[in-house]
Amino acid sequence: MKNTFRNLICLLALIMAFSCSNSSDDSPTSGPTELPDAIRASFEHAISPSDPFVLLLTNTTSYYLPYTGMWDYGNGTTAIADGTSVKEVRYDAAGRYTISLTVSSDGITNTMSKDIIVDENGICPNAVCGDLNTSSLKDAATTFSVGTITRSPYVNAGGKHTEILVSEFNNLTSEYEMKMNVMYPSEGNYDFSAGDAIVDFAQANGMNVHGHALIWHNATPSWVENFSGTDAEFETMVEDYITTTLEHYKGKVRSWDVVNEAFEDGSGHPLRNSVFRQKMGDDYIKKCFQFARNADPDVLLFYNDYNMASSPTKREAMFNLVDSLGDLVDGVGAQMHISYNGPSAANIQAVADGTVSRNLKLHFAELDIRANPEEDTSVSSLSTDRANAQKEKYKEVVQIYNAIPLDNKFALTVWGVRDNESWLLDFWGVPDWPLMFDEDYNKKPAYAGFLEGLQ
Repeated sequence: MKNTFRNLICLLALIMAFSCSNSSDDSPTSGPTELPDAIRASFEHAISPSDPFVLLLTNTTSYYLPYTGMWDYGNGTTAIADGTSVKEVRYDAAGRYTISLTVSSDGITNTMSKDIIVDENGICPNAVCGDLNTSSLKDAATTFSVGTITRSPYVNAGGKHTEILVSEFNNLTSEYEMKMNVMYPSEGNYDFSAGDAIVDFAQANGMNVHGHALIWHNATPSWVENFSGTDAEFETMVEDYITTTLEHYKGKVRSWDVVNEAFEDGSGHPLRNSVFRQKMGDDYIKKCFQFARNADPDVLLFYNDYNMASSPTKREAMFNLVDSLGDLVDGVGAQMHISYNGPSAANIQAVADGTVSRNLKLHFAELDIRANPEEDTSVSSLSTDRANAQKEKYKEVVQIYNAIPLDNKFALTVWGVRDNESWLLDFWGVPDWPLMFDEDYNKKPAYAGFLEGLQ
């Protein structure tokens, strides 16, 4: 097999050269030959269900040519040739081990490595060990709520998802079912069934609910976008919608995002030219907050937006808006869709400082931390280095939030439970692992980072 691949490429090149030399003048010419991708090692590992000290290793390398594989288990043994079966490796001594698979084909070699940690209880899932299994996020955060999102099918189905919700969190947000297009699908026809399922679940399990979101340009039903009445009738309709919704959930929902993402991202961050702005005027946000305040004087009202940390100019526009709302607004929802390498701690701190200086409550909302902001489509798993970097960013965000005064604290909401359910996968179209639990509900290093941020 040695040099077979290179010889094949040379033969193809000669054939193409001969073909080109005998083509007529008006024949299309061929482009450059594209070489196949080089071989890349890939493997998966899992802890044996029958023995926590035994690791199961599976070679998942895929290549169109024959190749050889060699394992290094990181435990001092000599390299082991790969076979077709799953490898079972026992680790009796506590410590960190680096496992490597090296594959070779036609003179090209590639290696993939992963770290595992072993303690007195066995191999630690996702290298997270120790007393993390005896604590929970909500119990560790004694001065603010720890939230996440869910959907009505999830809470109705039960299972592991609801177990995690109840054990780890005490504040729930509907991912998308408490928005206008779901709750008010057609004129005069309200449907609160999905939101009710989430609220009922929360109440049954002693959890708060954060309503998200009454007005959002991306969740506006078509009949509202194409409203045929006068501007005055449109405003009356919006007031009726906000009033009806808040009265329906009065005493059951602790807080609401009244308006979500009202600013453009362009120069100067003007208000989006949504149908609400077109028909109700530039002060439509203040009107919506007033409608909400009238409907439920006791509920906490938030303005929610993204890029508050990464864009100082958008942050300024947001604070100018909340200043104009006066006592109609209770807090700021700063979405934390960030990455392991940014924005900086100083910019995140600036969001906290601006909110605290205005005596408002701060909601670090929609927290997820991208591990693959480079949008590398070739990665197939979360590396140890990147998992640790993500862990440190979770720790940093929690430290900043935990340090603000008690009166300004509200909640820190993580935008999802498992990596494979994150909205970011569809939005960016690349692999990523932005949350604190993997697809099997195992705690990741990011979970440890959250807890460390509270210390």
